[in-house]
Amino acid sequence: MSLKVYINGQLYDKEKAMVSVFDHGLLYGDGVFEGIRAYHGKVFKLEAHIERLFSSAKAIMLEIPMTRQQVAEAIVNTLKVNGLSDAYIRVVVTRGVGTLGLDPRKCSHPQVIIITDAIALYPEEYYEKGLDIITGATRRTDPSALNPRIKSLNYLNNILARIEGTNAGVMEVLMLNSQGFVAECTGDNIFTVKNGDLYTPPVSAGILIGVTRMVVIEIATKAGYKVYEPNMTLYDIHNADECFLTGTAAEIIPVVKLDGRHIGDGKPGPVTKELLRLFRQYIQSS
Repeated sequence: MSLKVYINGQLYDKEKAMVSVFDHGLLYGDGVFEGIRAYHGKVFKLEAHIERLFSSAKAIMLEIPMTRQQVAEAIVNTLKVNGLSDAYIRVVVTRGVGTLGLDPRKCSHPQVIIITDAIALYPEEYYEKGLDIITGATRRTDPSALNPRIKSLNYLNNILARIEGTNAGVMEVLMLNSQGFVAECTGDNIFTVKNGDLYTPPVSAGILIGVTRMVVIEIATKAGYKVYEPNMTLYDIHNADECFLTGTAAEIIPVVKLDGRHIGDGKPGPVTKELLRLFRQYIQSS
């Protein structure tokens, strides 16, 4: 059976799900999106993702033609129709069809699209052995130009950094901001562990406020860990006892090497392993 894609209240076969070539989401990356996980048929942190979707839309003056509740119901129904239990969900809102010009006032009828599909995870070996990553030359978009908290359809900044990683033979790339502070990776937030405490870059460093990041801070705090959000440099990564990434697809994945240099003893650390265990328990109880 072909997967169904939701577009503006209708379900279409995957092969027939289309938008206009004049849609400003395609022409200019004018739109917002969310990537969401479903575990055992239940959407994880749905309210938080919807809130971030609407916040991103408001930041670019894009009015979503549905209420939060209607979007939530459409997500759950699309997942159910496709018979998916463990899945990845992509919710996209574009500016809609317009002219070959930038003026968003020339666009009509924003498109609300919901795609559900099988989740593509990091291979299990990376959870056991850890990731090697590099520092990209591509700097994270400066918040004074375009705030990275807006989860927009224009991901070219991240893509350019990911190309660097592909060329270097690694799966993730650490991005610094214009001041040289650690921001985030191309698709994940970053944490370090030092002397039993957790550190992660602040929002002011120009990061996306990851939903998984927030959950990890919550469960770590409840487990008795102290969590700090200072400006961080590469020095802090190189001298960390442990390092890990968090993200919708990644969950919590250890990093054992940066730019060819071992982090800690070069193996996934005990704090990372415990937090992953606690995170998966959290999923089961949510």
